[in-house]
Amino acid sequence: QVQLVESGGGLVQPGGSMRLSCAASGSIISINYMGWYRQAPGKQRELVARITGGSSRNYADSVKGRFTISRDNAKNTVYLQMNSLKPEDTAVYYCNVAAVVDGYGYQIYWGQGTQVTVSS
Repeated sequence: QVQLVESGGGLVQPGGSMRLSCAASGSIISINYMGWYRQAPGKQRELVARITGGSSRNYADSVKGRFTISRDNAKNTVYLQMNSLKPEDTAVYYCNVAAVVDGYGYQIYWGQGTQVTVSS
């Protein structure tokens, strides 16, 4: 099917920057959208940002102006550039991909999650 490999994450100070990457591989025919969710302790998972095949983007209100999502279609990779990070951005970040997969049709996949901690 499809494998998602996330990279980036770690510890950063408030006001700092970090970039997350997620590469999709497998029997992909087409990708409908790629995005990032996050889940903080004791909270529900929430959408952070999403980008469609036509490069339409949407963001959570809490990250608008600070985070930028982009994708490299040739590499089936999505990036999340996070600037001006705040302690409240601390969470596990999950890559999320919707794709048409050979033999499986339309499927939604999740990455394993990567921890982002914003703290001094």
